[in-house]
Amino acid sequence: MAKWGEGDPRWIVEERPDATNVNNWHWTERNASPWSQERIKELFKDVKVPSDEADILITEVDKCEGEASANNRKGKLIFFYEWNLVLKWSGELTEGGKYNGKITIPNLSEENDISELDIQITISENDEGAHKLKEIMIQKGKDVIRDKLSQYVTSLKVEFSDGMILPKKDEVKPNSINNLTSGFNKKINMVPVISESKQIGLKIETSTINITQKFQCKAEEFYNAMTRIEMVTAFTRGPVKIDPVKGGKFELFRGNITGTFEELIPGKKIVQSWRYKQWPEGHYSTVTININEKSDHTEVEVIQTGVPKGEVDVTKANWDRYYWDSMKATFGFGAFFTFIN
Repeated sequence: MAKWGEGDPRWIVEERPDATNVNNWHWTERNASPWSQERIKELFKDVKVPSDEADILITEVDKCEGEASANNRKGKLIFFYEWNLVLKWSGELTEGGKYNGKITIPNLSEENDISELDIQITISENDEGAHKLKEIMIQKGKDVIRDKLSQYVTSLKVEFSDGMILPKKDEVKPNSINNLTSGFNKKINMVPVISESKQIGLKIETSTINITQKFQCKAEEFYNAMTRIEMVTAFTRGPVKIDPVKGGKFELFRGNITGTFEELIPGKKIVQSWRYKQWPEGHYSTVTININEKSDHTEVEVIQTGVPKGEVDVTKANWDRYYWDSMKATFGFGAFFTFIN
């Protein structure tokens, strides 16, 4: 049992009897970007477009920019992909005339149905033969392209994600589980200890944390990321409860971080009464977040008073891991930061 003061670095309480995501409850994520790039290049290598009037070939991928991931949350697979593709193609009409062109697909993502994708066909020349070949490519080639893109999405959801849904707790057998992205390799039961701190007169030795952050975003964007439920849900990657008004309560990371909003000045300042579930019962710190927009970035100063002394280092690390790094990855704020002791 992890006792208060031992500084366990996780805010998300996890039960992992075999060092694995048992019952598929916890969020696990696989980076599918390198695999996706190779798969897309493979699918569009020398692809023939059927036509009686011309020999047309999609030759290769010229550009493949974006990212993809596969996530498992509560036994449900969630996929994210967003790609900007440019393909090369060439064609020769039966009556003569060779031409080259490009295919641009600017918005391949899970938000857009493949049947409705914007597929732009261009050709390098500008004569009658080029126009005829381009029209054939528009009529015949788009179906081929959509078919290949469908194959990529299917592969992502079937081949790449194979093994992400794990056996339930009572089905786990020794040596039968491979770790995914949990990052932990031993069992630690983080059931909170019922502290004796509720006794009158017990003094808790505390300290203050000062953190300075610089984000590549507007002050309003950072403020929204800390107060709008859809944005908080996105970067914490799980259900949250949040009422961003004075006196309103919040609950993050499945109840492991809770508190109350004490002051809210949009785009300027957030003050919270804030506690971690592992702390002595009833003990809260005060978090003051000052938001200052500069000419090319937003500077954020976090002052947290009343942090139990044994929890200072781990609390700093968890602000970094679960707030700042996650915001950066989710919203592209491009954060860089410095701690001030």
